[in-house]
Amino acid sequence: MSSLLGLLTDPLSFPFMQRALLVAVVVGVMSAILSCYLVLRGWSLMGDAVSHAVLPGLVLAEVAGIPLILGAFGAGLGCALATGWLKANSRVKSDTVLGIVFSGMFALGLVLFVKIDTGQHLNHILFGNVLGVSVSDIVETLVVGIPCLAFVIVKRRDLLLAAFDPGHATAIGLPVRSLHLGFLIVLSLTIVVALKAVGVILVVAMLIAPGATGFLLTRQFDRMLGVATLSAVIASVVGTLASFHVDAATGACIVLAQTALFVLALLFAPGKGLLTRAVVRTNPANEPAA
Repeated sequence: MSSLLGLLTDPLSFPFMQRALLVAVVVGVMSAILSCYLVLRGWSLMGDAVSHAVLPGLVLAEVAGIPLILGAFGAGLGCALATGWLKANSRVKSDTVLGIVFSGMFALGLVLFVKIDTGQHLNHILFGNVLGVSVSDIVETLVVGIPCLAFVIVKRRDLLLAAFDPGHATAIGLPVRSLHLGFLIVLSLTIVVALKAVGVILVVAMLIAPGATGFLLTRQFDRMLGVATLSAVIASVVGTLASFHVDAATGACIVLAQTALFVLALLFAPGKGLLTRAVVRTNPANEPAA
């Protein structure tokens, strides 16, 4: 028992691990809430697009001497708005537009990063550096995260209706365009904050896996939010602590833990899991199992 307790407490004896765990949990909760909307609406690629599009914003912000969060936010929101404009004014399908925009922005960011001496480490941008967060980073995460969470939680039903039935939402007086813009702003800010934990490449997993896990385990939206949040917190804690013991990248361990939770839900979800359905097929209701 003491050895098991040591596995949990030993990493937390270091201040940098305490800061990393706090940031990972906050980012996990923010990503989980948004992932429910992205999964239900089929907007998973939107998170991927915005996360890759922030790279040129990071580089240009470093050159201009402004906070990186402002450059990343501007680039991410610009990508989301450009995608919406192209979708509305061309015959190209939305997934194609997303692929073109985010790949182009990401390529531009890589070119700028190589040509401009920014002093930033590319690996930290691509894969995150949650173990290197400072107290100011924690304050920044909380200042950004708390208002974003409050907006999504308070407006969760309005956002859901506006996403699935904008005509009905407009008829009852909801500001559909403002809600959509607000969601894009929150998504961009969440991705910018998540870059510290998991980086550009892995952030999309944080925006998909929790919602997919919740979708498999429940059919009620509020419960889906709860399941997604719980899975994200568990994955953040397990991944952060595991990275300390196995000496691996923390962001990658968090994503692996979240993926493992999704696989468990996929296999054992009541009535919908692959294994539970196999058991039902082999043991019909009129032929109870021995």
